[in-house]
Amino acid sequence: MKLRYYQQAALDGVYNHLRVKDNNPCVVIPTGGGKGFLAPTICNDVVTHWGGRVLVLAHVKELIQQLAETAYQEFPDLDYGIYHAGLKKRDMDNAVIFAGIQSVYQKACQLGKFDIIVVDECHTIPPEGEGRYQTFLNDAHTVNPNLRIVGLTATPYRMGTGTICGPDNMLNEICYEVGVKELIENGYLCNIRAKSGNENVDTSRLHIRGGEFIAKEVATLMDQDHLVKGACREIVALSKDRKAVLMFATSVEHGRHIQDEIIGLGEQCEFVYGDMVTGARDHIIKKYKNREIKYLVNVNVLTTGFDAPHIDTIAMLRPTLSPGLYYQMLGRGFRICQGKKDCLILDYANNVKTHGPVDELKPKGRKGDGEPGEAPVRECPDCHELVHASVMICTECGYEFPERELKHESKADTTAVISQPPERFDVEKVSFFHHQKKGGIDSLRVEYQIGFNDYVNEWICLMHPGFAGSKAAAWWKLRTQAPMPTSIEHALELVDQYEFRDTESITTKKDGKFTKIITHGLGSFVSNTEPIAANMELSEAEIPF
Repeated sequence: MKLRYYQQAALDGVYNHLRVKDNNPCVVIPTGGGKGFLAPTICNDVVTHWGGRVLVLAHVKELIQQLAETAYQEFPDLDYGIYHAGLKKRDMDNAVIFAGIQSVYQKACQLGKFDIIVVDECHTIPPEGEGRYQTFLNDAHTVNPNLRIVGLTATPYRMGTGTICGPDNMLNEICYEVGVKELIENGYLCNIRAKSGNENVDTSRLHIRGGEFIAKEVATLMDQDHLVKGACREIVALSKDRKAVLMFATSVEHGRHIQDEIIGLGEQCEFVYGDMVTGARDHIIKKYKNREIKYLVNVNVLTTGFDAPHIDTIAMLRPTLSPGLYYQMLGRGFRICQGKKDCLILDYANNVKTHGPVDELKPKGRKGDGEPGEAPVRECPDCHELVHASVMICTECGYEFPERELKHESKADTTAVISQPPERFDVEKVSFFHHQKKGGIDSLRVEYQIGFNDYVNEWICLMHPGFAGSKAAAWWKLRTQAPMPTSIEHALELVDQYEFRDTESITTKKDGKFTKIITHGLGSFVSNTEPIAANMELSEAEIPF
């Protein structure tokens, strides 16, 4: 299996963190970015190279199935088993176990010693208390005090409690992170755009409990007949030429109402929900994945562990204050698929206006149950496209916003569900320098000339540990087949000795008062040296546990 550049950087970040630090790392990769390849690869490396034992935990059956299938396909000789009641498997003695937390949370002692536990969708680990993850992981630490935990997630935060990483949490630091915008721009995720419904729902009178709208109030608000009828008519009309529509409802009654309206408009539509008979739900989901069904409504089922790359329309008919749930709903449409141009987000619940661009989501932290702030989003009055607050002309219909509405001028955004677009520049010349930081670690400064006396710099932290060093290693490997440098001076020597891919363009974005390079347009690679290994292997002295 050939890993993408960011997958390899994520693995390097994990191994380096385990080697140089004594706490537990977390990897953040967006939904659809191939996060599911990391756990099986870590399992294979730990067992094959270091003779260790690994447990992979997840909270839904679909994730366990996907992870185990990936392990079988990519590493057929790996000794793995599955422990999950719903899958009728209770393997306990393998070198690698894929397990559902609901099935094993009281069985840490029976399962025995593990060197590494990988938790997929690790944002589901509660910050405190006596939950299943807390119970199991505490017992597993008793079995092996040297146990290390690795978290994988697309959303490193929880509603109302902030980031999942902290000095006193099960997971302590993010060792690698790559963003939605970067993967869209590099072609690993599809582009997304959003429209609001013709009739905006008013959530201002909903009460908030525990950081989220009260479920019964939400269901009552959204299940009004005129709202459901209007939304369904729009969904069918706007998705006429699209392949697959996934709709998120507030309750079972609301979901059935939506299903009936879609069918009444002459379309086939199915409905799945949490308390449904498992076999019936799995049968419907299978038909949807096989493209036998175009419209599918769900309640609290298809937010994680669900992979249908052809989904090109998401209809949100449930409001939420949770940035994680908002992200997970949108994430069902992130994956690329042949013939899929983009994913259209139809927002009937003001979620885009509440949370803003999906690539700029931030945890709210512990600030009580107050009202959410305003996101930098507004709606075109003609076509209902949701655009960034600074957009002057709607990119969908050409409507010109009155200048008095603008807070500042900027270039037009493609959609408010993704942040304001960066600027792209052609690169005339690239230069490399030794950057010496007083009292810190030296780095490689790369200077890009983008015009007459106009330069943009970035600092490549080749000698740094942790996330910065892993990111720098990925940067280096993407550009040359030269060996990894042992110092900045060595790096400058290798720049002169080896062929490097030309940087033809850079894309930048303002980050406060600084300019940040977010993507590089690289030319073709011409090798004049022997290639190095694609994946770094650790020596015995570098075993991370």
